[in-house]
Amino acid sequence: MTTSKPTAALPEKHIAIIGGGAGGFFAAITAAEANPAASVTIYERSQYTLSKVKISGGGRCNVTHSCFDPAKLATHYPRGSRELHGAFHRWQPQDTIHWFAERGVTLKTESDGRMFPDSDDSQTIIDCFHTAADNAGVKLLKGVGLKNLTHHSSHFTLHLSSGAEIQADAVCIATGSLKASPLTRALEGLGHTIEPLAPSLFAFNVADSRTHGLSGLSVQAASVSLVASALANASSRQSKPAPQTGPILITHRGFSGPAILRLSAWEARSLQDLNYHFDIMINWLGDQTENQVREQFAKLRTHKGRTLVRTKAFEAIPRRLWERIVDAAGISEDTPWSQLSKTVETKLIHELIAGRFSVQGKTTNKDEFVTCGGVRLKEIDFKTMQSRKVSGLYFAGECLDIDGITGGFNFQAAWTGGRIAGIAMAADR
Repeated sequence: MTTSKPTAALPEKHIAIIGGGAGGFFAAITAAEANPAASVTIYERSQYTLSKVKISGGGRCNVTHSCFDPAKLATHYPRGSRELHGAFHRWQPQDTIHWFAERGVTLKTESDGRMFPDSDDSQTIIDCFHTAADNAGVKLLKGVGLKNLTHHSSHFTLHLSSGAEIQADAVCIATGSLKASPLTRALEGLGHTIEPLAPSLFAFNVADSRTHGLSGLSVQAASVSLVASALANASSRQSKPAPQTGPILITHRGFSGPAILRLSAWEARSLQDLNYHFDIMINWLGDQTENQVREQFAKLRTHKGRTLVRTKAFEAIPRRLWERIVDAAGISEDTPWSQLSKTVETKLIHELIAGRFSVQGKTTNKDEFVTCGGVRLKEIDFKTMQSRKVSGLYFAGECLDIDGITGGFNFQAAWTGGRIAGIAMAADR
């Protein structure tokens, strides 16, 4: 009598997560916790996971933003605002805060709304994800990427960079940016459209005598806008560019800081069309108008007439920057407020609230920048993050045509998309 060898029971479902970043880990953990019987595997083509989490916020990790109204939260996304409005009703920053708190990680809110772990260390977030994934039974394969994807009636065949071919019942693409990704052609082959890719959240390269040698100085409530004429030849220009207000940092290469990064996000495609050569206008006093500044100058004439104009006049503007602004207006070092002519005053006001600078290129901060463009949003059901083209195919994170301004918004979109996709994949039969 012969007996057959016992065969191992196949897992109820194999869920493949492509990409070991923010969206991928959140989707994997969610799916594994929601369906413990499923086999959930993360495939990461590099040897490192959560690399953007590691460097975000200068190594502190800007986890999310303290904005708890889905409608208001959605306005912080140059692309994806309408779709995320509904998605944020399913998972928003308050849910993210609670999720981390349940796993022993508390977040703190800074004055500008950005939220960081109390430890001020991104490794806290990374460790939390790895522990949660291990506890949920998620498998992690590093150094194994996806080269191609074939869809069958009830499953997928994944063609891996290792040469192996495996089958999966559900697949979540969470690779981050599709720039130079081998999956672009595969996704197009499955019927998806890839919107044009362009860098977002980058600094401006400016070589100008007014800021030379002032690296490290910042103005906390300045305003920056694109000079409208510079956008005349931008094919993607659809509306008048809006000014962005917030901190502006002078760097050794030009300008950075939240206001600059936000402008780069909202105008990402237009600036790419211009090959990153364009003019900007800076109001160092934020939203103050010409009339308001003239009134302040009149008071200085009356009450501090003998004081030199070169002496710092605005608390918000660093002294050395103010001196450069005064020099740019052609005011001599020994000119007191009482002798400032109306003509020269007008030049000073122009330099102060409408200073024009020529941008000649961009600078991205290592891998921290974001890419706009990706899978067309109309092709995704945001109630489940499932493809409208291919059943069982899901998406999360930057591979979609979604990007937010600086401040924790891009991570929140990844957490939201990953959560919704994970729940749907766990339940999908």
